Amino acid sequence: MPRCVWTICLLLITALTASGRDIYVNNVAGDDRNAGSAEKSSVAGGGPCRTIARALRAAERGDHIVLANTGVPYRESITIEGGRHSGFHTRPFVIRGNGAILDGSWPLPHHAWEHFDKDVFRFRPHRMAFQQLFLDDKPLDRIAVPEGATALPDLEPLTWCLVDCHIYFRPEKDKLPHSYKLTIAGWQTGITLYKCERVVIENLTVQGFQLDGINAHDGVFESELLNVVARGNGRSGVSIGGASRVKLHGCVVGNNGAAQLRTEGWSTTNVNQSELIDNTAPGIVRDGGRVLIDGERLPNNVRIYPEPASEPDAEVETGSEAGPETAAQPPE
Repeated sequence: MPRCVWTICLLLITALTASGRDIYVNNVAGDDRNAGSAEKSSVAGGGPCRTIARALRAAERGDHIVLANTGVPYRESITIEGGRHSGFHTRPFVIRGNGAILDGSWPLPHHAWEHFDKDVFRFRPHRMAFQQLFLDDKPLDRIAVPEGATALPDLEPLTWCLVDCHIYFRPEKDKLPHSYKLTIAGWQTGITLYKCERVVIENLTVQGFQLDGINAHDGVFESELLNVVARGNGRSGVSIGGASRVKLHGCVVGNNGAAQLRTEGWSTTNVNQSELIDNTAPGIVRDGGRVLIDGERLPNNVRIYPEPASEPDAEVETGSEAGPETAAQPPE
């Protein structure tokens, strides 16, 4: 066969391979027995999946996972890993959120709370090193406590703090904690990326995770967070580590516990037209890595920007052992 014919065949095969598929997910109307090949359900089983995890099991290089914004948060912890979850030069691997929420919080049983003093209540969470408290799936205002402090600060109604391994919460006048829909950070990390390339996560809110909303652990290259909101996570909204190369564009990161953006290792993080809101923690916490803000590189000797806020007692430790009976548990 002439060489030119071989070249044409190779180009055609490459074009077909790089086309990818759209895999649809709907956490209300979907079914994980479906293949995700259609946006709406059909008798042939071609309707949407119910979970992102199921879509990822079916996904191949260059596929797009399309989430339906049903108004109900997706309550999952997912991992994007390896060549199967990578993209091509002409077609990235995409998770398209369409404004949906990925939420890692757990409900609090009514009996978890105990009265502490006057109109302040408390409970001891299972995971204590990093935590968040939510009302109606939105983070509540946290009152900072100086390191090593054991005294309770003044709490306004609907605020909270973490002291001596307990979450303290003050409800509104004449109300009790179980009058509200309160949840805490539960699942550890929202989206973990590892050894993948050309991945785009777009138009998705990631919140309520005990450690990080999005963690590019290592080996994540030519990837982008586009119009992502990362809020109310226990440690950081976004963490970039290892040798990863990740771009944030049009993102909003705030209300996270220890850092909005956290970098480490030999990573490179390019932040463009994004907001790192240092309201509850520093906008950027660096333990290595290179950071560019709208094209300007932060000097290597700038490790933390701005100065870190005080954190609760560093001796508090998470663990895999079962917590007390009052601890929140993952939903069934």
